[in-house]
Amino acid sequence: MPGSRGETMNELLNVLYVQTQGAILHLDNETVRVEVERETKLRVPLIRLSGIVVFGQVTLTPFLIQRCAEDGRSLVWLSRTGRFKARVQGETRGNVLLRRAQHLAYASDDRSLAIARQIVAAKIQNCRQVLLRGAREVIDPPDKEALAAGAERLARSLANLRDARDLDTVRGIEGEAARAYFGVFGSMIRSDRERFAPEGRTRRPPRDRTNSVLSFLYALVRTECAAALEGVGLDPQVGYLHTLRPGRPALALDLMEEFRPVLADRLAIALINRRQLKADDFEDLPGGAVQLTDEGRKTVIVAYQKRKEEEVQHRVLGQKVPMGLIPHVQARLLARHLRGDLKDYPPFVYR
Repeated sequence: MPGSRGETMNELLNVLYVQTQGAILHLDNETVRVEVERETKLRVPLIRLSGIVVFGQVTLTPFLIQRCAEDGRSLVWLSRTGRFKARVQGETRGNVLLRRAQHLAYASDDRSLAIARQIVAAKIQNCRQVLLRGAREVIDPPDKEALAAGAERLARSLANLRDARDLDTVRGIEGEAARAYFGVFGSMIRSDRERFAPEGRTRRPPRDRTNSVLSFLYALVRTECAAALEGVGLDPQVGYLHTLRPGRPALALDLMEEFRPVLADRLAIALINRRQLKADDFEDLPGGAVQLTDEGRKTVIVAYQKRKEEEVQHRVLGQKVPMGLIPHVQARLLARHLRGDLKDYPPFVYR
């Protein structure tokens, strides 16, 4: 609901996104009431919402926070630029035996290696598909050659991954593949390349417009992966590819590796090439950082939610599934593997 002050509040797929700085969210009987400067801007029935995501300086009353925790409703705080800050977690309802299986797998070098290798293989395959598709879409021969060469390097990385016998080797191959992928990423950008072409991958902070979009989208994907893992009773903090660190959702970071190329990277390219994002949708910060404006973030969120509605073929289920549900499907498949119902974890590979 845009206004003269750049107000942005959107209910998309039963998730309420609030970007308006200074907004206050109240629990008013059985509704969420959004107030800005003591004026009610929006009312949404609580029963209609599965989650609330707020950006920057947005306040939630203690009563609303408590109610969300009691209901198991997702409540997420992101920075104004989209970086994950916190998430409400109510009473733990996960299966203790599943979490024990998760921790035992982490303690086993062989099982950690097997899961990490599957995740990295899927990530590299999906990145390769993005480059091959990009090569078909671009017109200039140098861009086609660069993307084809990048896809070939990723094919070699996949071959090397089969022989990896420890996690450090897997992480090294993943890092090499990422450098090859982002080294040619700019060749897929056809619109206003002078302003949007990235120089590799930069983060914390992103140093150009394209990396700013990618970082914002990755924050959204990570939040969804963490929620999907918690939904099946897994601990988002205990992962296999990413090392454990206090406050770091290692398993959510593991899971999102499979989806980033398809759910985030392709969307970022499309938004730029279709001119849905323009140069003035970004602002420069001191120190060389670049971030989306409020209006730019709104454009990305709307496109992201539409992308989640698109159906893709899931090779394990043998049917089409909305993209937004893929993290939840994969979290359940991982849980089945950890319980011993599946011999190997089947990652998501986009076709």
